[in-house]
Amino acid sequence: MTDRIFASSVFFRLTIGGDDLGAFHTCTGLGAQVEIEQFTEGGNNGFTWQLPSRVSWTNITLTRPVTADTTKVARWLDQIVRRVERKNGEIVALQPNLTVIARWQVLGIVPVSWQGPSFDPSTAQAAVESLEIAHEGLH
Repeated sequence: MTDRIFASSVFFRLTIGGDDLGAFHTCTGLGAQVEIEQFTEGGNNGFTWQLPSRVSWTNITLTRPVTADTTKVARWLDQIVRRVERKNGEIVALQPNLTVIARWQVLGIVPVSWQGPSFDPSTAQAAVESLEIAHEGLH
């Protein structure tokens, strides 16, 4: 799969609309919030019904040190700028030996932001990029 060595015990592979955007070291924001409506039933003072209503999905942010895969994100963003189209994708959590830990089908992905690397030769920190995506749900 890759000739890179990952220092963490887990990394994340991102694919959107069939385009492999490479491996990322962190993935945050896999989550949902369910709105609850309370309904009080006349004559029943013992409890209030808790009824689920809308589900909202949190944005997902993936980060990694700059690699050759950085150009894949730039190409994908260029396609989106030309024609915004929601596409389904997948995030796969992998161990360094490529064993799949978990996978999430991500529906209706659109980019929210991409933060390219800042290069500072006076520090020993790796140049890092981050990609934030919005979506319509996980499967």
